[in-house]
Amino acid sequence: MDVKQMTYILTIAQEGGISKAAAKLFITQSALDQQLLKLEHELGTRLFFRSRSSFALTEAGRVYVEYARRMLELKNEAYRIIHDIAGRRRGTLSLAFAPERGMEMFMAVYPRFYQSYPEVTVTPREISVRRQLEMLAGDELDLGFISRPEGEVPGLTCVPLLREEFLLITPRSHPLAARAAPPGAPLTVLDTECLWDLTFCLIYRSSTQREVIDPLFERAGRKPNLFLETASNRANVSMVQKGLSCSIVPAYYVQGVEDVACFRLSAHPAWTVSACYRRNRYLSKSAQYFIALAAAYFRPECAAQEKELPQ
Repeated sequence: MDVKQMTYILTIAQEGGISKAAAKLFITQSALDQQLLKLEHELGTRLFFRSRSSFALTEAGRVYVEYARRMLELKNEAYRIIHDIAGRRRGTLSLAFAPERGMEMFMAVYPRFYQSYPEVTVTPREISVRRQLEMLAGDELDLGFISRPEGEVPGLTCVPLLREEFLLITPRSHPLAARAAPPGAPLTVLDTECLWDLTFCLIYRSSTQREVIDPLFERAGRKPNLFLETASNRANVSMVQKGLSCSIVPAYYVQGVEDVACFRLSAHPAWTVSACYRRNRYLSKSAQYFIALAAAYFRPECAAQEKELPQ
């Protein structure tokens, strides 16, 4: 099995057709089609059922893709191990972060990483947590920086970097703001029953953040009163600053923010920020170093978290 051919077939399977696969591989459609026909002729069977709209794997195609993926994984892992043995600080490192905070972390730590590994090509991407989990399972990603409720993720090794509480924030003009703690004091803890009469701007429903937020209401047989759902925690904080709604957000997003009152909740909703990679996968020294830098970035934040929150 030829490495280039395996890459071609895997890409066709991933993209569901020749045109998208050819664009991703930077070759012409006719050249890719010829490679597929040549391989099918050599094997004496079709690898795909073809239709106008898509390509679907045949039984033989599924076998080919499964073993091709394993072989490429072994090849890539062998290269990572050999580079580390030889002391060659080269290679690639594909990273993914959830939007907003993840890229901020990357920009903070990458200059230091580059000083130690200038010849490692790093590919950072902002991708939803659910898509990261899919890519990690498919070995399309070296490291994913994932925030989710505590608990194991099947098939992955997760290195905890930060346990982060979710906080209730209200406008300064809201009657509840009168119960906020004075500056420098521990945050006031409110019972979750206070949430029932509030109106919220929350992160969109399919976000993993809602796996932390929604149970606060579900346990009481309720749903949040929604003013708006967005894809941005910063947008939600801005809505609160403008006096339009309340919100429940990870503590990170209200550090240093003015014009809001901040509270802890008695249920202590929280999630864990982790660096995740495929279980039993060899982790290169460059990847280990990046995780160490990320841990150093988050731990001071954890220690300073409550001090820097608005009161």
